[in-house]
This record gives sequence, structure tokens and C-alpha cells, in this order.
Amino acid sequence: MDQNRNPNRLINKKSPYLLQHAYNPIDWHAWGEEAFEKAKREDKPVFLSCGYSTCHWWQLNQ
Repeated sequence: MDQNRNPNRLINKKSPYLLQHAYNPIDWHAWGEEAFEKAKREDKPVFLSCGYSTCHWWQLNQ
């Protein structure tokens, strides 16, 4: 299914959490200066995902 869609910039990240969003049709940025500079330049707010599946991964590894 994913191979029929174009990945976003998260496709090159190592984090399993970020990779599961690599085919979302959203212009996601990983945490960093690039994201904040773009938001400031475009006068847009930053939408922050706090990692809702992080707890899931943590529980699986217990």
C-alpha cells in the first residue's frame, strides 16, 4: 500500500515512531531548527506530536 504513495521527509529517520508517519500526506518535520525556522518564516504555529505510540513501544519492551 505505501509503495503507491510518496513518502515525506520522515522516511530517512531512524526512529520507529517517526517512520510510521513517513507516508502521511502531511509535511512533517522532525524536532529541530528547520521546523521552527520554517514556522517563523511562514508565520505559522508549530503542531507538536508528543509521541502517542511511545508508551505502546515502552510497554512492549517491558
